[in-house]
Amino acid sequence: MRRIDLEPRADWKQKAEAAGFDFHTIDGAPYWDESHCYAFSLEQIENDIEAPTEELHDMVLDMVGDIVSNERLLRQLDIPEAYWNWILESWRNQEPHLYGRMDFAYDGSGPAKLLELNYDTPTSLFEAAFFQWQWLDDMQQRGTFPLMVDQYNSIYESLVEAFSLIAKRLQRPLYFAAVRSSSEDQGTIDYLRDCAVQAGIECSHLAMEDIGITADGRYTDLADNAIGTLAKLYPLEDLMREPFGQYLPSAGMQLLEPAWKAVLSNKGILPLLWQRHAGHPNLLMAEFDDGRQPLAPGWVLKPLYSREGANIRICLPDGREESAPGPYMGACIRQAFHPLAEFKGEHVVLGSWVVGDRPCGLGLRADASRITRDSARFIPHVILEETGGVLVA
Repeated sequence: MRRIDLEPRADWKQKAEAAGFDFHTIDGAPYWDESHCYAFSLEQIENDIEAPTEELHDMVLDMVGDIVSNERLLRQLDIPEAYWNWILESWRNQEPHLYGRMDFAYDGSGPAKLLELNYDTPTSLFEAAFFQWQWLDDMQQRGTFPLMVDQYNSIYESLVEAFSLIAKRLQRPLYFAAVRSSSEDQGTIDYLRDCAVQAGIECSHLAMEDIGITADGRYTDLADNAIGTLAKLYPLEDLMREPFGQYLPSAGMQLLEPAWKAVLSNKGILPLLWQRHAGHPNLLMAEFDDGRQPLAPGWVLKPLYSREGANIRICLPDGREESAPGPYMGACIRQAFHPLAEFKGEHVVLGSWVVGDRPCGLGLRADASRITRDSARFIPHVILEETGGVLVA
């Protein structure tokens, strides 16, 4: 894994906006950053990222049935009891799922370490699947990289294929929904909808705020038509805790991602994984926090429900601490600290994408902090081999 400094394309902002990537800059700071990229060898991609992603994905799916049928574990994950049977039936019916993202700490040496699963509302999809691929094509056309340079990225093709495979199992009408005011979420959900259309699926767009409820507890669109399947970029745990969430188990509406993903998008899956696979080379020690035991330095405290680094607290091995504010409260897990790859003052997290049960791509986020926050920049990557200290195609 190597950092390569580059000259950004003069027209990258115009190309981003033309592609609908209007969240390329957030609060005046660049979110997309092509002033450099990261290079991996094919061996690193295949052996250190792709293979562990596939193995870990199989491991967590193997745990779902045991978790959703165990009241003690569901309570430990802080999932409201009113939804337990609904989640269990979702798994028993094998309701289809689409995608997820695993975040890893990896610097090119040693096994990649799983930091968390983003298996309900994973973001950075459009920029990973489309815009970094367009970037590579442009960089090849201008001669910065040879034409044979590759990228670990078949996310788009995998999404279209996955939609094709699950199309007959999705109730109609199908709506894609996100919060109206979030340009990032809207961009992501629009990209997913486009992939569904490419797979031949008729579908529509709806803002989360425009979803209604009938007197008999059916979810509806603005024309009061019942929603068959809702592909939502909105946290399931938030849906379950909002007033209209009480109708989820009885409304007859299908979700994408399905209800059983609630046990995988919860950070409590990390200690459960460790309990079953302690010592696995790609796992970090993790346990549920009881708030009482004194801890030796070298840990990370994470709420069961938190996103974009909010409310994360790190105690470094030397005793120094870092933390990020946020709105998330409640039960936490603690995970062994493992340093992120660091290059020129930026800490890099690797997001490994899984679509239709198959690893298929990579997206990198970089932050000046050890905590990857919502302001972390997206950095493109390439596959290059290193020979005699020189990166070559």
